Amino acid sequence: MDLATRVKAIKEDYEQCFGCGTRNPAGLQIGDFSIEGNQVSASFTPQPEHRGFEGVLHGGILATSLDEMMGWTAMLLENVMVVTAKLDLRYRKPAPVPATYRLQGQLDERRGRRLLLSARCAMDGSDGSSTVVAEASGLFLVSREIDR
Repeated sequence: MDLATRVKAIKEDYEQCFGCGTRNPAGLQIGDFSIEGNQVSASFTPQPEHRGFEGVLHGGILATSLDEMMGWTAMLLENVMVVTAKLDLRYRKPAPVPATYRLQGQLDERRGRRLLLSARCAMDGSDGSSTVVAEASGLFLVSREIDR
């Protein structure tokens, strides 16, 4: 099954998900997934409702996007649903709103039901540069295999 079909099949069960749901108008609607090696990429464009201070993305929203990206990394690379057991964050720079962000998740290690994942969130500049605004790593536990 190709990537677009896999993503669509998974999302059908989670239409109201705050991170990726297509039927949650308040959500992040993370999408545009791609895979290269042991990394998964996606993007999202926060809405004005997602900001904290005027013009700056709320840190909790940024944390959610990274957590969601690591979950999708597990789904797409290991074909498993996971729950977050531990999440470590590092905020690098203020994340402006409006902007579009590129998320990148990576599988660092798997030991049975335990997955160590990492992710980063970057904003692409108009000059082709990329600025990392936050990074995360986490321990995730397999809750079930994906049936698709």
